[in-house]
Amino acid sequence: MRQVAIYGKGGIGKSTTTQNTVAALAEAGKKVMVVGCDPKADSTRLLLHGLCQKTVMDTLRDEGEDIDLEDIMKPGFKGVKCVESGGPEPGVGCAGRGIITSINLLESLNAYDKDLDYVFYDVLGDVVCGGFAMPIREGKAEEIYIVASGELMALYAANNIAKGIQKYAKSGKVRLGGIICNSRKVDNEYELLKAFAEEIGSQLIHFVPRDNIVQRAEINKKTVIDFDKDCNQANEYRKLAKAIDENRMFVIPKPMTQDRLEELMMQYGFLDAIA
Repeated sequence: MRQVAIYGKGGIGKSTTTQNTVAALAEAGKKVMVVGCDPKADSTRLLLHGLCQKTVMDTLRDEGEDIDLEDIMKPGFKGVKCVESGGPEPGVGCAGRGIITSINLLESLNAYDKDLDYVFYDVLGDVVCGGFAMPIREGKAEEIYIVASGELMALYAANNIAKGIQKYAKSGKVRLGGIICNSRKVDNEYELLKAFAEEIGSQLIHFVPRDNIVQRAEINKKTVIDFDKDCNQANEYRKLAKAIDENRMFVIPKPMTQDRLEELMMQYGFLDAIA
């Protein structure tokens, strides 16, 4: 069983990328569980066709600790097992505690079935929060992918996440599997993301082009593969899923300095535009 965590700047499209990738893996016959690690609890809605799933934390608050697995896990697209950790009530706690509480409960309820091929953790974007580190600090997620784009703040966050992975890799098995570009159609985006990935010692595992069918599918509460399995974007997510499934390049990243990151942005992101 491979335990994968998806990280990236808030708003970069982690949940969309995760759910569409998981849909492609499930379509290919893989058995997958998704654990949403964001208090917004939006990591499984496309797989569940918009069902507002009750979170683990809300279930514990309402029903106490005597709960069954079906109380917190719902079957989604192609049998994907869907769980939302949720979080504390606003203003009264840390999301990280909710994540580890959820993971421990799933373990006690034997949710980590030996037949599972993958567990995906969709992690909240705030890299300074304890919730960021929880899945890797506790040794749950060992394979990390960072979703980024050619925008400066997305790469700034990706570089910071690489620092976090580097820190925990020294005492654990967590490794970076690659960078996923969720394109925003900025100048020289593919070249910039490829250079960024190589600079930190990793790889650009896939470049996901921007396509409005992603938004149309989301409005219809579906993943792209579920909404229109024959469209080009569905094939892009299949390529991403295949790249992850076949990936064997796992590294301890070497994050760059802020000055070097800005040099890279100038080199790939702005020179043509200035010229």
